Amino acid sequence: MTILSRESTQPLSEQLAQRFVARMRDQLLLSGARLPSVRQCAQTHGVSASTVVAAYDWLVAQGWVEARPNRGFFVRDRVQRLPPSNAARLGAEASPPPVNAASLIRGMFHNASAEPQPGMGVLPPDWLDADFLPAALRKVVASPALREASLRYGEPQGDSGLREVLSANLASLGLHAAPGQLITTVGATHALDIISRTLLRPGDCVMVEEPGWAIEFARLQNLGVRILPVPRLESGPDLEVVERYVQLHAPKMMVSVSVLHNPTGYGLSLPCAHQLVNLAHRYNFYMVEDDTYGHMAPAHAVRLSVLDGLQKTIYVSGYAKILAPSWRVGYLAAPADLKEAFLDTKLLSTLTTPVLFEKALALCLEQGSIWRHTERLSQLLDAARGRSVKLALAYGCRFVAPPQGLFGWVDVGVDTDALALRMHDIGYLLAPGSLFHADRRPGSFMRINFACTQEDKFWRALASLRAEML
Repeated sequence: MTILSRESTQPLSEQLAQRFVARMRDQLLLSGARLPSVRQCAQTHGVSASTVVAAYDWLVAQGWVEARPNRGFFVRDRVQRLPPSNAARLGAEASPPPVNAASLIRGMFHNASAEPQPGMGVLPPDWLDADFLPAALRKVVASPALREASLRYGEPQGDSGLREVLSANLASLGLHAAPGQLITTVGATHALDIISRTLLRPGDCVMVEEPGWAIEFARLQNLGVRILPVPRLESGPDLEVVERYVQLHAPKMMVSVSVLHNPTGYGLSLPCAHQLVNLAHRYNFYMVEDDTYGHMAPAHAVRLSVLDGLQKTIYVSGYAKILAPSWRVGYLAAPADLKEAFLDTKLLSTLTTPVLFEKALALCLEQGSIWRHTERLSQLLDAARGRSVKLALAYGCRFVAPPQGLFGWVDVGVDTDALALRMHDIGYLLAPGSLFHADRRPGSFMRINFACTQEDKFWRALASLRAEML
């Protein structure tokens, strides 16, 4: 986080203006968002009201914000902004990037400080630091596979050895998918993108659970499809809404998370799963099952693909969440009649996938290293969740859904968009509830990462700022 410095040769007003420009560029402040009042901003940053007024005046003059009489200052729409005349002096670009998946990631996962970040979507690095990963990679590099993998594109569907191991692992869940039905991808997000680009065209309708994964909303909007939000209940998607959508709009597919739903942590009940599969067959749409967090779930968790046997379901998973964010190895299990179409889309987008990482992952799976690693992570997460829940409740927050998995869905009682900006000033990145809705509607909910919210210091700071906002 950039701290306003009185020792700098740059005036405080320019430093403050630059901070707001950076927020708008990183999509922490979106079009239409209201800036803090002059008095509130002055208190937050420890500067005079005249300094804030000067900063806001500069932002208005450069076209970043507009002043509305008796209402305050608001972020202007991107296409209406004037190119900053002295951008070089303030380090600002001519215009910020569009609101898309990349900018949302940049906004949500901005490195606010060295503090544990409650809004992050990954496990802490020290949890993921495991000797078996580099050991497996060294073994692959030392083998003849290195030369072969380096001089060729590799197998179009992905490493055959990895696909055989993945097929066996899926069978242990009750999902019988032959290696020939599997396609490896550069992470689970890539798998979702391959499916969407193959099955959807601009103007098509697709159902997505709400609240849901922020990047999925942005990614689908980027493809020009119409998103039909389906309320996510504790038992699964709202079936009445699903049936109404399929009757009125004939959507091509639905994206759903059966196990440890992000952000609520909900699972899928067996009756709901059966009805959902029946609807998919009756109205001829595909269910895309994102099982990214399935590694952390109980073995008996209900999965749509197991019930349906990959007829109207497409299964997606990956290993980045439990291994390391940079180990982008994911995969999809497809109905036999869709496999070739998905493979064509994969080849057009990436040509191939990282063969060395795939071979190393296959080795880790065969040796049982990942199973032991996942067991250790589950124990750490259980303990962290217990501590985090106690602190959240002690500081007056309410859990909207039963705490389970990696994420908690919390009601803090104030506008979390505004709270996120104030918490960012003191070094904490939050994931406000608006990120998990297709229309980014404001509210008092936020998603927390249990692994990163175990410290009293964070909850004390949140409670203090929340009290100022009430």
